[in-house]
Amino acid sequence: MSVAHQLDTQQRYTYQDYLRWPDEVRYELLDGEPVMMSAPSTMHQRVIRELVRQIGNFLLGKSCEVFPAPFDVCLAAADAADDQINNVVQPDISVICDSNKVHDKGCKGAPDWIIEVLSPSTASRDLIHKLRLYERYGVREYWVVHPIDRVVMMWQLCADSGRYGAVLIEETQGTQTSALFPDLVLEWDVLFPPPEPPVYVKEPPPGVYYSRS
Repeated sequence: MSVAHQLDTQQRYTYQDYLRWPDEVRYELLDGEPVMMSAPSTMHQRVIRELVRQIGNFLLGKSCEVFPAPFDVCLAAADAADDQINNVVQPDISVICDSNKVHDKGCKGAPDWIIEVLSPSTASRDLIHKLRLYERYGVREYWVVHPIDRVVMMWQLCADSGRYGAVLIEETQGTQTSALFPDLVLEWDVLFPPPEPPVYVKEPPPGVYYSRS
C-alpha cells in the first residue's frame, strides 16, 4: 500500500515527516493536517504558465524570483527545525525577494507575493484556510484568480496591523498591476480574450413579407 493511502488525516505531521514521503505523494500540511492536492485542470495550468511568463519577464535582472508549483513553501521562522514546521504549502505561484529564504528544497519563510488559481476542489482552502495562513505568516500580497468567473481577488498586508486590508475584486480584463510591483503590467487579454460582440439578425416586423422577384 502506498504512503498516500496510509496517511491518517486525524494525525498531525511535520515537515520532517513530509520529507520522507515519495515524490508522487501530493499533499500540503495546514497546521499539521495533511490535505491531498488534486490534479490541476488544463485551464488551471495555462493560467499559471502565462502568469509565470509575464511575471518572470518583468523580474529579469531584478532581485526577486518567481516559482510555479510544485514548489514547497515552509511557513515558519528561519531557525525552525524540520520537526517544528507544520505548515508546508505549494502555492500555484510564489514570488520571493529574499534570496536567503530560497534553498534546494524550496522556500523557508513567507514569499512576498502568492497567487493561487481557483478550482472547485480548492475554493474553501484558498479563500479561507490559506488566506488566514498567509496573513498569519506575513505574505505581503495574495491573489486568487478565478479562471471560470474571470475575476481576481487581491489582498494586501497592512504594515501597521499586520493584517490584510479589504479585498479588492477586479475583472480579468485589460491590464492589472500589483501593489508590490506597480510597474508590472499583466495582460489579462492574453489569457482571457474579450468575448466576441453579439451579432444581431434584424427580423422583418410581423405581417411583413418580402416577395421574391
